[in-house]
Amino acid sequence: MDSKEFFGLCSFVPSLSESSLCTTGLKMYLVESKGGAIACMFLALFFLGTWPALLTMLERRGRLPQHTYLDYSITNFFAALLIAFTFGEIGKGKPDEPNFLAQLAQDNWPSVLFAMGGGVVLSLGNLSSQYAFAFVGLSVTEVITASITVVIGTTLNYFLDDKINKAEILFPGVGCFLIAVFLGSAVHSSNASDNKAKLNNYTSDYKEAAIISSKESDLVKSKDLERGSSSADNVEAGTAVFLLELEERRAIKVFGKSTLIGLALTFSAGLCFSMFSPAFNLATNDQWHTLPKGIPHLTVYTAFFYFSISCFVIAIILNITFLYHPVLNLPKSSLKAYLEDSDGRIWALLAGLLCGFGNGLQFMGGQAAGYAAADAVQALPLVSTFWGVLLFGEYRRSSRRTYILLGSMLFMFIVAVAVLMASSGHRSSSHTAKE
Repeated sequence: MDSKEFFGLCSFVPSLSESSLCTTGLKMYLVESKGGAIACMFLALFFLGTWPALLTMLERRGRLPQHTYLDYSITNFFAALLIAFTFGEIGKGKPDEPNFLAQLAQDNWPSVLFAMGGGVVLSLGNLSSQYAFAFVGLSVTEVITASITVVIGTTLNYFLDDKINKAEILFPGVGCFLIAVFLGSAVHSSNASDNKAKLNNYTSDYKEAAIISSKESDLVKSKDLERGSSSADNVEAGTAVFLLELEERRAIKVFGKSTLIGLALTFSAGLCFSMFSPAFNLATNDQWHTLPKGIPHLTVYTAFFYFSISCFVIAIILNITFLYHPVLNLPKSSLKAYLEDSDGRIWALLAGLLCGFGNGLQFMGGQAAGYAAADAVQALPLVSTFWGVLLFGEYRRSSRRTYILLGSMLFMFIVAVAVLMASSGHRSSSHTAKE
């Protein structure tokens, strides 16, 4: 691993303990090796696959999504600040690799605008997906949005990265993600049909069971973070009673609404997600030569700071607006009500931290191995599906057809991610001042 990488990683990765990384003086922490980039990607994969589960949990507990997203946005921005003032300020900067604070005073606004544009589309995508989780489910939403992100975003990053990734490997992987999009839509359609059949077959026996279960404090037979229950007397996940109880409790009511609403939200989120990584790529590598002569490229930390500022501002403006003018027939709220709503706040704040650090790690890995390969973190639906099945009872008591489609979708994702990572290249140093 290159000597520029931070020696603190040695305590976590024993194989680095004897490298020059651990013995040289402090310099700015820049991931430059392929191994370090892949490590960043795997950690980002876990973080980015977990935070949506926390937002889903809070919505299913009845917390207004506007309240949750405001909390999430605060810590998401805090993560960017922490990364900038630690990793971005470690050691002494150089003319072609200035520290974070030094770059704030430089004439680098063209790159700053690209970074901020990426933050805007990411914020819009995250906001859309938060509502899509309720309609389409955590697993399918993540699969479709991630696949669209890879199909469009990875293709753009491949050309922006001067084709450092292996096209003969990369594009078959992109094709696998495209297949996963169609499988994800099929899973959603099949699962919706299963749920409709369960409700249509709802008998008086179920109604009686529902009356009994409504007197219980815990509703779901699972290790469910929503209620923390494991009692065998609770309603089994996936039954008609479970679906009715969930609809009664959750913040976003989905019964009676067209499934096209959820798919529209999902596809719009995917289109937004597909643009933020190419925008960040342009911000850090200036492929279009928009910076003035002699101005160094933005480091990944400075770009991430500006990226997160715009993400934060858009989120605050839209969610405060939604407090007073809610969408999807949600109840009105207010800033006062938001400040007083502490139920579940800790989970929303944690979700923001996970997303912030996950995005930061993705960009750090992308700067080293190519942003096209770094899009392998879009395998996050594998993590989200795990949480969806374990915590929320997704696909419990579904039809065999749904299970086959679900398994096929996840298998295609595993193949696609493996292929995408195999296409990883290595970026030569690009943070040089313009001649």
